[in-house]
Amino acid sequence: MTISTNDIRRSFLDYFGSNGHRIVPSAPLVPQNDPTLMFVNAGMVPFKNVFTGLETRPYSTATSSQKCVRAGGKHNDLDNVGYTARHHTFFEMLGNFSFGDYFKEQAITHAWTLLTKEWGLPADKLTATVFHTDDQAFDLWKKIAGLPDHRIIRIPTKDNFWAMGADGPCGPCSEIFYDHGDHIPGGPPGSPDEDGDRFVEIWNLVFMQHVQEADAIVGDLPRPSIDTGMGLERVAAVLQGVHDNYDTDTFKALIAASGALTHTATDGANQASHRVIADHLRCAGFLVADGVLPANEGRGYVLRRIMRRAMRHAHILGAKEPLMHRLVPALVTEMGAAYPELLRAQPLIEATLQQEETRFRQTLDKGLRLLDDATTGMTSGDVLAGETAFKLYDTYGFPYDLTEDALRVQGFRVDRAGFDAAMTEQKRAARAAWKGSGAKASDELWFDLAEEVGATEFTGYASDTGQGVVLALVKDGARVTSATAGEQVDVIVNQTPFYGESGGQVGDAGTIASEAGLAAEVSDTSKQLGKLWVHHARLTAGEIKVGDTVTLAIDVARRAAIRANHSATHLLHEALRQRLGTHVAQKGSLVAPERLRFDVSHPNAMSAEELAVAEAAVNAQIRRNGAVETRLMTPDDAIQMGAMALFGEKYGDEVRVVSMGSEDDGKTYSIELCGGTHVTALGDIGVFKIVGESAVSSGVRRVEALTGEAARAYLNARDEKLREAAATLKTAPDDVPARVAALVEERRRLERELAEARKALALGGGGAGGAAAPGPETVAGVAFAAQVLDGFDAKGLRGAVDDSKARIGSGVAMLVAVNDGRASVAVGVTDDLVGRFNAVDLLKRAVAALGGQGGGGRPDMAQGGGPDGTKASAAVDAVRAGLEEVAASA
Repeated sequence: MTISTNDIRRSFLDYFGSNGHRIVPSAPLVPQNDPTLMFVNAGMVPFKNVFTGLETRPYSTATSSQKCVRAGGKHNDLDNVGYTARHHTFFEMLGNFSFGDYFKEQAITHAWTLLTKEWGLPADKLTATVFHTDDQAFDLWKKIAGLPDHRIIRIPTKDNFWAMGADGPCGPCSEIFYDHGDHIPGGPPGSPDEDGDRFVEIWNLVFMQHVQEADAIVGDLPRPSIDTGMGLERVAAVLQGVHDNYDTDTFKALIAASGALTHTATDGANQASHRVIADHLRCAGFLVADGVLPANEGRGYVLRRIMRRAMRHAHILGAKEPLMHRLVPALVTEMGAAYPELLRAQPLIEATLQQEETRFRQTLDKGLRLLDDATTGMTSGDVLAGETAFKLYDTYGFPYDLTEDALRVQGFRVDRAGFDAAMTEQKRAARAAWKGSGAKASDELWFDLAEEVGATEFTGYASDTGQGVVLALVKDGARVTSATAGEQVDVIVNQTPFYGESGGQVGDAGTIASEAGLAAEVSDTSKQLGKLWVHHARLTAGEIKVGDTVTLAIDVARRAAIRANHSATHLLHEALRQRLGTHVAQKGSLVAPERLRFDVSHPNAMSAEELAVAEAAVNAQIRRNGAVETRLMTPDDAIQMGAMALFGEKYGDEVRVVSMGSEDDGKTYSIELCGGTHVTALGDIGVFKIVGESAVSSGVRRVEALTGEAARAYLNARDEKLREAAATLKTAPDDVPARVAALVEERRRLERELAEARKALALGGGGAGGAAAPGPETVAGVAFAAQVLDGFDAKGLRGAVDDSKARIGSGVAMLVAVNDGRASVAVGVTDDLVGRFNAVDLLKRAVAALGGQGGGGRPDMAQGGGPDGTKASAAVDAVRAGLEEVAASA
């Protein structure tokens, strides 16, 4: 019975586990300890810091089956995948490791025992290579395996000498080859025809024993170590009696699923397409499971290229509808037991593949038609113009390698130099357009940097810490190569977990450090030109240089508060729309760690009730603790599904769609386009409290609110103030409203009584200033009662004048109230005299005397005032003179 790939993986780990090795799960495909790598591409990568001594583990020997990807950068096998027997984008590396524990003898013993005794491979099918000067390894192979001299081959090249880099651990290698038989062309390693397929390397044993600097060995490691790597796919082919990796059980199952869904044969002309689909399905599935999503930059772009290459081959096979997502169940069936992350991420993998393929199919036909037109009349060996390949890339989103792959089967090549020239010209035109756009001259520095170092890859959706390589430093508006303690410097790295300020969300703060002693505090992070993250840092210790590897760590508590406030703005937006109407749209926002500010379109001030309803709705969603989900899609698709675009955001050809909360009927509560960071579950917000509502401009209202600890502190402070008020009022906190209402009513009663007392006192002859006698005088044959009252409430003047008119029966009454230097005056004429005297005319004379203007009323009662209260007696005299003047003219 043929041993399965899953059984091979399990038996390898079990063998080394039973021999004292710690079985270590595979690390994610995104490197956690080496920012120079795009993906983990070898089994030893997760242990790199252990080998160099920067990290310690609670074990000295380990074994693993490590997920690996080689599809970007210098380790790129993408072009060969599907056309050779052993090239893959995704593969598994079986390995055993010794960190200063055993060395060559035990490593060779383990390898020979597993291969020949545990797995039963015939010894005469195995050949070993050693570095040409490694006599020790040569002798050990003779002693342990009994191999004859001609099957222990000395190799004088770098193929059998491994180094971690120009500086660091290094040492000779010993590779183990399997002979597939003389019916397959090829010779043993080191021979002229070694590139044939007869002898296949299945295991590489690295003996770390030296230290090198600048590619030169300078000494020996104090604790020699072992690093081995065996490609699972290769050894599975050997153990399953086949020569081609794609004929092993896992690939056969995936290829069979592809054939069944496309209703096509899996061999012959279709073979390469099915192999590409199977390989790229594995790669795409594992990358998405490890948090990589399609994008136009960095790792996401590599993933997109892989997906689109597979999708083009699905198109070649005649698939009329998206295919890749329908193959995910087969992938999970084959590999989900060993890698449970596939099962957990299956819905996301399927949705991402379906979305990407649906989108790509919209442009694939157009691009292929253009390619067909461009190649009409070409014959095998001809070269496609680079400008045409660039147009496909620039207009239709065809990566260069996709065009190259599409033409390969027809025997055509692509003019790479012409493609690069077209790319350079586009960049030149973009720069010219940018300079002519009126952009600030100071921004040219960032434009140059973005063009030189490329876009920063943001890793902060999935991680709070990470490593990056320093690509550039800027100080006082100019580029520098280094900075030291005490200096303020802007730091640009290739990848960062720090969020750059945009879309209303403030930038992250945190620290930057290095093993060399660098310590820097990042106060803020900005985003230049939409793609260059700039860390504004102050160095507190050490030195930072371009090319350094640094560790970046955001302020986790600060980010958590920002996330809570950002998610709360989404909930508030929907709550206001439901309460006030769908005309409500975001017009601006500020998402900071301590508060949130949210501006929306609304014509009127929001009532206390409306705000309370919105606040309650947000808190209800928080209590439900629903998950916050993020997906990538085109802006049109996002808006079609009900997502709201946020003010101030610039959207490209794909967006992040953030969904959160749920209605009673199960529908999603909030769906918005947003590139910011959010909580993973709404309960993380804690509590939501609106603390203010105000006008920003005509038709725009601003709501200010707090969440989490800030909201709790605010509510506690209000509670403390309530307790203080209760203590002052000598009552319980719950009784404060009633107690305050009673006090207000009592004050009103006392004010009324005081006003009545003052009026009675004044009208009883208590006027001040001596400007008028207590009783009325006779002027022009009529009674004239006038008084000047200091401190009298002007509100009571009319009533007091009415009382004075009633007391004199027939005549003219006048009162002047002086308060804070100003004077208020009222003049009344009894009904029987209205035909002779007009209160408004008399008032105007008094107001003029007080330095004022205007005043008005009716013929029987008028009131006004003036700024000069010292002229109160003059105002009385002016009215008196007015009476005499009217009488004289009668």
